[in-house]
Amino acid sequence: MSVLRLKKGSILSSRPFTAAFTRCYATELPRPPPPTSQPVVETFSDTSRPRPYYAKHPPFRELPRVKSKWPITLAAVAVGLTGWAAFMTFATNQEKLSSSVFRSIVRALRADPQLREVLGEAIRPQPEWYLNGDPHVKGKINQLQGNIDVSFRVRGSKGSGTLYFTSIRKEKGAPFTVLRFRVICDDGTIVNISDTSPVA
Repeated sequence: MSVLRLKKGSILSSRPFTAAFTRCYATELPRPPPPTSQPVVETFSDTSRPRPYYAKHPPFRELPRVKSKWPITLAAVAVGLTGWAAFMTFATNQEKLSSSVFRSIVRALRADPQLREVLGEAIRPQPEWYLNGDPHVKGKINQLQGNIDVSFRVRGSKGSGTLYFTSIRKEKGAPFTVLRFRVICDDGTIVNISDTSPVA
C-alpha cells in the first residue's frame, strides 16, 4: 500500500495510487478523416482546341522608344574639351608670365620715356578678369629654339595699347635679334621702344 503525503504529518488517502500515462510525440500531427465519397473524374470526348490569344485581352501597347544617348555624350565631351582647353590656356599663360623674357619686356616698357609721355605713369600689363587678374600673353616664348613672338595689352595713367615683341636667334649660341618692339596705342599712336635688347 502506498501513501501520498501532501503536508508534513497529514495523509491524503490510504488507497493504492495508480496512474496511466499515454506517450505522445511532438512530431505527430492529427490525421484527416477518410473521404466519404469518391472524387469526380471529368472526361473529354475530343482534344482541346487552342483559343485566340487576344480574345480576352486588349492588344499590347508599343514599347516606348529608347532615347538616344548621343546628345548627352556629345555634351559631356564638349564640356570636357572646353575645360581642358581652359586649363591649358591658363597653365601656358602662367608659364609665359613667369619667364625672364616677360619680366624684361615689362621693365623696358616702364623705362621708355616716349611711352610714358603717351600712356602716362604706372605702365603695366592689363589684367584680365577671366585669368583671375593676370594679363593674357598671346604668342609663344621658346628660347631654346630661338623664337620669341608675343603680344599683350598694356595701360598707364593716360591710356592703353597693345605691345608687340618679336625676336629670333639665327643659330645656337648667337645673341637674339629684335625684329619688332613697339606699342600701338588705342588712339593709333605707334611707339617704338628704344631698348632693343631686353632678351639676353
